[in-house]
Amino acid sequence: MAGYRIDRQRVEFGEHVRGWRMVLGLTAQQVAERAEITRDTLRKLETGHPGVSLGNTMQILRALGMLDTVVDALDPLASDIGRLRAGRLAKKRAR
Repeated sequence: MAGYRIDRQRVEFGEHVRGWRMVLGLTAQQVAERAEITRDTLRKLETGHPGVSLGNTMQILRALGMLDTVVDALDPLASDIGRLRAGRLAKKRAR
């Protein structure tokens, strides 16, 4: 079975990262330096390239001041369904 197609979301994510960079008035060089990555890696993320690591992505989000926001958005207890099913968080495995 082939994996889920996430091309559209990856490109949209990159566009949003670039949008935040532009809104904050930061150059690609400034973000790359703050994230301790190359400008080419930042460019790849902003254009939706699939080869950017999670670590580099998180460094970029940190440089933009968005890392905590993204991490908080993934908190299952921040949603109604997550709070409703909070008891499942104690399980060691999903079945």
